[in-house]
Amino acid sequence: MKIAMACDHSAFSLKEEVKVLLENAGHSIIDFGANNEEACDLSDHIYPAALAVASGEAERGIFIDGVGYGSALIANKISGLYAAVCQDPFCAQLARSHSNTNVLCIGAKIIGSAIAAEIVKTWMTTEFLSGEEKYKRRVDKVVEISNRHLKAL
Repeated sequence: MKIAMACDHSAFSLKEEVKVLLENAGHSIIDFGANNEEACDLSDHIYPAALAVASGEAERGIFIDGVGYGSALIANKISGLYAAVCQDPFCAQLARSHSNTNVLCIGAKIIGSAIAAEIVKTWMTTEFLSGEEKYKRRVDKVVEISNRHLKAL
């Protein structure tokens, strides 16, 4: 799978660790930076990565910042993106199985690399429960809201 990755300066080292984990699992990474720990603006990296997911250049996105919420805020402004902040594997499993998220946001100041690895593994390997009517119906309603209020690329 092709994954768009982006971070800010506070999450650079965790992004690099997650990138290796994903590459070792056979995934292809498009890295939108940051490329070091020098202070930067989160949106300069998350926005282009979000556009890559929305346009189909990447199948999913994994965005990492200090707490994860800044990345999710930016990603969820883009039509076709459904980002969730996950701080444990249980949340990651539900974000995929119940909500069919296509962007995972992690907070590097909140969790360490070991739990981040488990979150990423869980999120990447969990399928959406599209066969269960209640989850499909709920996700369809969110997509309808997005389609009504966000401009498609």
